[in-house]
Amino acid sequence: MRGQDEDGRPTGHGGPANRDGLAGRAAAAAGEPGLPARDEPTGSAETFAAAWPARMRQVAGWLLNKTSVHGHRLTAEAFTAVGARKYHYPLLASLAEFGPSSQASLGRRLGFDRSDVAAMVNELTQAGYVERAQDPADRRRNIIAITAAGVERLDQFDALVAAVQDRLLAPLTPAERAEFVRLLTRVLDHHAANPAACAN
Repeated sequence: MRGQDEDGRPTGHGGPANRDGLAGRAAAAAGEPGLPARDEPTGSAETFAAAWPARMRQVAGWLLNKTSVHGHRLTAEAFTAVGARKYHYPLLASLAEFGPSSQASLGRRLGFDRSDVAAMVNELTQAGYVERAQDPADRRRNIIAITAAGVERLDQFDALVAAVQDRLLAPLTPAERAEFVRLLTRVLDHHAANPAACAN
């Protein structure tokens, strides 16, 4: 049965217009260049956001989730390019700022699972960026400390992360960036300090 599409073109099983539409959608789904999927917004970031329902443009969680996708991608790409993992940065930063620490303390401070911290420490130890030593007060645990090579690596990471932040927050002025970080920190501190209340 034939009819008309939203632009007034004839449609129907086996018709040219229908075949072209199916081919275009299939090509778009396959990721062929020049054929964006019909349900994916195209154009600038402003156009992308404007394509959302008005209600969603007012939901901070929605905006944060969408923005975090770009942040994770940019960060992962940058660290991979220098043969590192993005979680190496907070671990080295913690050791540099707070001094030698047990793996358990590192995990609690950074919000990482203990088994994940063990894997991170293994990687950084093999690279020579941290070293393990037996805790003289408790021989059952190890103390992790950053090495001189780790300090140099951390300096490299600082420059790398600054470049990522410049890309992620490109539309904002320096003052706006500082305010954005301040507000995010305030929200995060609130939820971290009141986990039970936030759960309700």
